Amino acid sequence: MFTFRTLGIYHWTWNHRPLLYLECESLRRHRHMLNYVVYERMLFVFPYAPGDYIPNPNYRFMPQGLYYNPYTEPRQVWWQYPQDSGGRYRAMAPQRLTFVLVHGSWADAHFWDGVAAVLRNQGNIVYTPEYAGHGSDPNKNVTHDMITNSVVDYIKHLNLHDFILVGHSFGGTVIQKVAEQIPDRIKRLVFWDAFVLKDGESVVDELPPQTKKGFEQLRAMSNDDTIMLPFDLFPALFVNTATTEDAKLFYTSVAPEPAKPLFEKLDLKAFYALQTPKSYVYFYQDNVMPQGEGYGWNPHMSMRLGLFRLIVGDGDHFTDTRTRPAYLAQKIYDATRD
Repeated sequence: MFTFRTLGIYHWTWNHRPLLYLECESLRRHRHMLNYVVYERMLFVFPYAPGDYIPNPNYRFMPQGLYYNPYTEPRQVWWQYPQDSGGRYRAMAPQRLTFVLVHGSWADAHFWDGVAAVLRNQGNIVYTPEYAGHGSDPNKNVTHDMITNSVVDYIKHLNLHDFILVGHSFGGTVIQKVAEQIPDRIKRLVFWDAFVLKDGESVVDELPPQTKKGFEQLRAMSNDDTIMLPFDLFPALFVNTATTEDAKLFYTSVAPEPAKPLFEKLDLKAFYALQTPKSYVYFYQDNVMPQGEGYGWNPHMSMRLGLFRLIVGDGDHFTDTRTRPAYLAQKIYDATRD
């Protein structure tokens, strides 16, 4: 009688039923693997070859259907995969994509450095445009239109097409307006814990009254119509999963945010007429927006996208760009599936 030890759940499915890999203890020294599939209340066990192989589709107990991993790129049905000289099926190489990553408030294009490096190392092409009033731009007297146009001009200058446009936080409002101007160039919109404003709304309209009042007070205290994020709010709201030492380090990159674009009401009628595919990446430990009572990222913001793909992660609003860029990059890549 064999004793089985579970190695882990890999989230593979057949017709949305779970597939797990198990190791047979008595055969472990021979490095033999067994898979089992729970399908229609029946248990099937079959051998599995080492390496990135797809099980033989002719195996008579295998349920027929799609073979895919919801955490990676789309999968073909296995009998369409190319075979090696031994007749074994191999998975297709990951799809190489082009990304344009748009940062949010109190940040600049370097916000994406870690994530962009991971995506590039995987063979993707990545662009991280800086927009008006941010980074090295000394002019803080900017409007939302100026921010949007700087991203549109960047994309047109590089003649980019068929790319994934990603927006984080305030960057969600930017990609909403960018998509209105150049919809034919965009393959998919991805919002990561990002504002999805309704037509006629501003960013501050989506904030609780107390937070909105605080923004107004900070704006009035500024000499150049900016809002500087106080440090005492930063650890609790933006980097709540980070250590105190990391929070202090991350805060050194925070810069005053031009206030005017946060208070401008946006005409988004054209955005809501677009048929561009959309995704929402939601990190459930993000504490920037209160959840419930008419606020929050998901489902409050995300549901406005209509039909969209939802990808969920366990990070906060900022920390994972520094501490787990590969994790965040994978979540964004997962969101690109058609």
